[in-house]
Order: sequence, then C-alpha cells, then structure tokens
Amino acid sequence: MEIKSSSNTIVITGNIKSISDFSEIKNIIDGVVVQHKKITIIVEDSLSVTSSVIGYFNKLILKDKINIDMKIGNDQLMHLLNDLNLTSTFRARKI
Repeated sequence: MEIKSSSNTIVITGNIKSISDFSEIKNIIDGVVVQHKKITIIVEDSLSVTSSVIGYFNKLILKDKINIDMKIGNDQLMHLLNDLNLTSTFRARKI
C-alpha cells in the first residue's frame, strides 16, 4: 500500500490489509485533519478495507465531526461498503 496527501486530499493505492497500513493511514490523516475539517480520500484500487480503518473513519466522522468524501476505484470495495451500509456515512462514490 502507498499513501500520499496533498492539502486535504489523501490518495491510497494498493491493498489496505495490515496493521502497518492502518497506522500509516491514521498518521497521515491525523496530520491532515489538524488543518482541514473536510477531506477527500481516494482509494484507487484496494479490494477491501480493514475493520480498524473503517472504525477510524467512523470516529473521524461521528466524534471528530470531519467531513469525508470517499472516492472508490474498485467495484468490489464499493459493494463491500454498500453491504456494510457505509456508502452514505463515508459519502463514497465510484470513480
């Protein structure tokens, strides 16, 4: 997995699958939300997202009041978010 950030946009490429991936995502996003209350997360090609990442995104939205717009590149991940009823929470849409 690779993650890049520019202003309030975070781009994640590769599969999100390990604890170290979660730590890296959390560290980058924690730095971004200090300055921005609205962020865009682009998940280009991951097939899934770990439960720790989902929990972290939920915390950002529900507790920290961060507005997340998520753009998903993979159909399978989009279906997963639909199945978990997270599409509206994460404002996820297919790119």
